[in-house]
Amino acid sequence: MLQNIIIGQYVGVASLLHRLDPRSKLVSVAILVIIIFLVDNWVAGGLMIAFALILIFLSNVPLSFIYRGMKPIFLLVLFTVFFHLLLTREGEVLWTAGPFSIYEHGVRQAAFMALRLLTLIVFTSLITLTTKPIDITDGLEYLLSPLKKVRLPAHELALMMSIALRFIPTFMQETEKIMKAQMARGVDFTSGPWRQRLMAFVPLLVPLFISAFKRAEDLALAMEARGYRGGEGRTKYRLLAWSWRDSLAVALCLGLSAAVLALRLL
Repeated sequence: MLQNIIIGQYVGVASLLHRLDPRSKLVSVAILVIIIFLVDNWVAGGLMIAFALILIFLSNVPLSFIYRGMKPIFLLVLFTVFFHLLLTREGEVLWTAGPFSIYEHGVRQAAFMALRLLTLIVFTSLITLTTKPIDITDGLEYLLSPLKKVRLPAHELALMMSIALRFIPTFMQETEKIMKAQMARGVDFTSGPWRQRLMAFVPLLVPLFISAFKRAEDLALAMEARGYRGGEGRTKYRLLAWSWRDSLAVALCLGLSAAVLALRLL
């Protein structure tokens, strides 16, 4: 299941989202991430879900691929929903079993939190699914370039974030391999008391951290061997080009944000 995580993966197909400038996608997703947490009614929630489905359709990424990638997230969503139902004690009581009660406000909060988490994952995942890592780096560097005035290394920050995104699928695959190797040696990750299952992850974490540090060292040596010295004086083979499609994409996200704010104030 871990290898199906879609965050950090790139799907090279022809689509409208693939042709957009990475800067417009980053700005648009930043707007959507902010507005997601302002959704507090079902009409606004329906707009966000519809917009997410439209973006998936425009990306030409198979819906089955995204669904498989979302499976690991469902556990987190169920965990969050459970705690909202259990701990929120406002509104009318809908169901009671011994010391536990489910309240109307708890159901509402749990539903909106699930909506926010799922749409948040879809919007952020579409960036990496439709944008090459090098383009993400260039877009982030451009957007972070004003930080150079306060002596913050925009190029290095953008490079670190893009490398982190790129290596998420790699580490998930490495985790899957180590888990299978440990299970072949008799380690049980799925049954027994929770303390025993927690301790079973210790032999998983140690080789995973060792592998991560080795990959980081190999990457650093490879970059130094190729003469990497930071962003100063570097030129670019591919230049970013902002088009009317990018302006339209940002305008649509701003329009959706205005609609959600209007529905929130009604």
